[in-house]
Amino acid sequence: MALSFPSMTNRVLVLNQDFSPLMVCSVERAFILVYLNKSEMLRSSNGHKLRSVSSTFPMPSVIRLNRYVNAPYKGVALTRQNIFKRDNFECQYCGTKRDLTLDHVVPSSKGGKHTWTNLVTACKRCNARKGDYTPEQAGMNLARKPSKPSYSIFLKENAGFSQHEWDEFLDVRNSA
Repeated sequence: MALSFPSMTNRVLVLNQDFSPLMVCSVERAFILVYLNKSEMLRSSNGHKLRSVSSTFPMPSVIRLNRYVNAPYKGVALTRQNIFKRDNFECQYCGTKRDLTLDHVVPSSKGGKHTWTNLVTACKRCNARKGDYTPEQAGMNLARKPSKPSYSIFLKENAGFSQHEWDEFLDVRNSA
C-alpha cells in the first residue's frame, strides 16, 4: 500500500504505554506503528489525511505505544545544538543570531563546569568581550538565567512547529 503524506515535516508525539512522553517521530513512522497495531492514535492532526489509492486515514499527531518501553534516561542531552535550541539561537548578551558559539558563564579557568546552568549561547564578539570574566565582572547582563530544560517542554518547543494537540500530554501549562 503506497501512501501519500501531505507534509514530510510534520512530527508526531510518541507516548509510552503509561502516557509519559517518549519521543517525537515522523508521520510515516507513527502511521506504521498504528497500522501494525503497535500503538493507538490519541489525536489526529487537525483534519489532515493520509491517502492511498483506495483508502484515506487520519494523520496522527499523538500516538501511544501498546507496550511499555523501558527508557531509563529521559532527559535532554547536553550538546552544543541543544544549548543553541534552548537559547533560541540568540546571543544571551546582545541578542544577535550571527556568529554563535558557546560561553561558560563562570569561565572554566575559574572552576566553571560544563553544565546546563553554566553554558549559554553567545556571539563571538560578546564571548571575546567577556573574556575570562563572569558577566558581572565584565559588566554584561544575561538575557535569562541558564537552566536545564524539562524533557516535555524541550519536545514541545523543538518539534519545529506549534502542536497544540500535544499540550495536555506534555503538561505544558507554563513554559516560563
